Amino acid sequence: MADFVAAIDQAYEDTLHDLRPVQIQADTLGFEVSKPGVGETTALGVADVAGLATGFWASKDELRENWREGQRWSLKISEEERAAGYAGWKKAVQRTLDRVQV
Repeated sequence: MADFVAAIDQAYEDTLHDLRPVQIQADTLGFEVSKPGVGETTALGVADVAGLATGFWASKDELRENWREGQRWSLKISEEERAAGYAGWKKAVQRTLDRVQV
């Protein structure tokens, strides 16, 4: 059982550090994708809202001044490659829909 839990932990850890899907997002969407410097943005958001509510932060502008970018992904494929990929994706979706009743 310990081996199983260790394997799950490792798979989770590997997923957290695999940034290839982010590059795929940038290429597919056609614009840069930015990752914040803080990894746990949900907790930070809660803390920021609490800080605004209690007066710790004077304004949202003050919060914006504290935000830092951790990493940025730029486009690595051409417009033609993106269009071809999107056309293939739409074709795959249509084939799936043709096989099932919606």
